[in-house]
Amino acid sequence: MELKIINTGLFKLDGGAMYGVVPKKLWRKLNPPDEDNLCTWAMRCLLVKEGDRVMLFDTGMGDKQDERFRSHFQPHNTIGLVRGLENAGVALEEITDVFLTHLHFDHCGGALMRSETGDIIPVFPNATYWTNEAHLESALKPNFREKASFLKENIVPLIEHKKLKYLDVQDGIHFSENITVDFYNGHTTAMMVPTIMIGDKRIVYAADLLPSIGHVRMPYVMSYDIRPLVTLKEKGVFYEKILNEETYVMFEHDKDQAFGQLERDEKGRYSMRACEVNEVLG
Repeated sequence: MELKIINTGLFKLDGGAMYGVVPKKLWRKLNPPDEDNLCTWAMRCLLVKEGDRVMLFDTGMGDKQDERFRSHFQPHNTIGLVRGLENAGVALEEITDVFLTHLHFDHCGGALMRSETGDIIPVFPNATYWTNEAHLESALKPNFREKASFLKENIVPLIEHKKLKYLDVQDGIHFSENITVDFYNGHTTAMMVPTIMIGDKRIVYAADLLPSIGHVRMPYVMSYDIRPLVTLKEKGVFYEKILNEETYVMFEHDKDQAFGQLERDEKGRYSMRACEVNEVLG
């Protein structure tokens, strides 16, 4: 089994939106904002080779959006998903599975591209793209809070090209021999969070349940979450699962830190020990 990080670049989001009710005086120490109150975030994907399957977990924002859209989120240091995979020695045709934790644009936008004729087509011609029906329904009929994050051009072409398959919404369901999936409903409906087993070691690709190392404290919940009180409950359950020496969390959006390991002090306060990539992936 082989794991590789695929960095697709950085983008910006409002710091207040990312840290919710936490005062700026506190969160600005974690991720200093610019003059427009925007903080920098990563779009960090994960490539997993297991047997004859080559699996990609999330795809970043992609580059098919127009300049007006891009000006809102200011993508920069953009490596791009295709180049990132090339740097990892993987051809697009080799990808067998694209696992989309959820269909917000910064997680699934890179799954599709514009052809020379301007049509939007799947990037990976031989891959199956995975979501679940409960989440897809919420993405196709979004509430007002999520409408700007669910873009039809990131979703409908996958349906039209008959690329989507669906996992049953059942915690602990197997995606492969060594990968299980849990479902979380605070950030969005039925977001999928995979856990990869490598021997006795667990790596959890946390998506937007825990977007950065700075979100480890319980009140640090994004305003983007449609059910913030559910997120609080889910974080507590999640922490009990991962509070051991064998489990590492992978942060999709932390601009500096890819991995961490949860710790709890004698007063019950949680913190996250930053881990080097080599410590986790060898």
